[in-house]
Amino acid sequence: MAETKIERNTPRFIKPEILSKISSLDLLAKHVVEGFISGLHKSPYKGFSVEFMEYRPYIQGDDLKRVDWKLYARSDRYYIKEFEEETNTTCHILVDISNSMSYTSSQVTKQDYSFYLAASLAYLVVRQRDSAGLYLFDDEIVDLIPPKSSRGHLQTILNKMSTVKLGLKSAMGKPFHDIADSIKKRGLVIIISDLLDDVDEIVSGLKHFRFNGNDVIIFHIMDPYELTYKFKDLVELEDMETGEKILVMPEAAKEVYLYNLERFRDKLKKNCGLLGIDYTILDTDTPLDHALFQYLAGRSRKA
Repeated sequence: MAETKIERNTPRFIKPEILSKISSLDLLAKHVVEGFISGLHKSPYKGFSVEFMEYRPYIQGDDLKRVDWKLYARSDRYYIKEFEEETNTTCHILVDISNSMSYTSSQVTKQDYSFYLAASLAYLVVRQRDSAGLYLFDDEIVDLIPPKSSRGHLQTILNKMSTVKLGLKSAMGKPFHDIADSIKKRGLVIIISDLLDDVDEIVSGLKHFRFNGNDVIIFHIMDPYELTYKFKDLVELEDMETGEKILVMPEAAKEVYLYNLERFRDKLKKNCGLLGIDYTILDTDTPLDHALFQYLAGRSRKA
């Protein structure tokens, strides 16, 4: 259950650089989720449609209790609710706001992408009539909004992300343990971060979430340059959390960098597999429907 493979051979339609032109997180999340659901219903993945409320025209003899009267008031037609599933899942969405999340090699920073993803997931969760909560962290819990399922609560979450300021360095052990202790009702913990920390500290926090009975999904956010080390000229690298700067020859550092990155990811994936945690890596060029699909796939496996 460690890393989730993402198929990239199908047309994608929710590109981050396009989303960056939408100033409202509310509008962005609605655009992403409604477009995703529309595409999902046309895709081969019909099993996921049970996650959403579907309608069909009323047929004589249907139970009138299943008529959607609000929809009737808007359309003057009778529709029957189908595939309505009250899951009552509580989703705790954790977003890293440490300074390293401000890095980008293009238009969309890791922080931008993380907020687009968190907003879309919160919208999707509330649309499913589940509860969503938001936790912002760097080396501690910076802010939190306890889970609820109302539309007004969703707006509170989106407003918070629209006004947040980046924090300092990341150190995930303490905030993960503090959040795990604060969760009173076990549910689904969604972690969105570049995971720039010691693997053992990260895993310690993950174990705490799992020990308390929570399911966990990790979205590891990286810039394409961080994944492939595309630097070609002499570059000045700055630690975005300490301010330390060094000059490096790209080719000299590339092999060591990629080797250490692979070691880090292998160790993290192995521990996620042992803990039954879904791990997905996303670069900031990845359309958001990939991430939403992984969320639904994770939910269906845990159902």
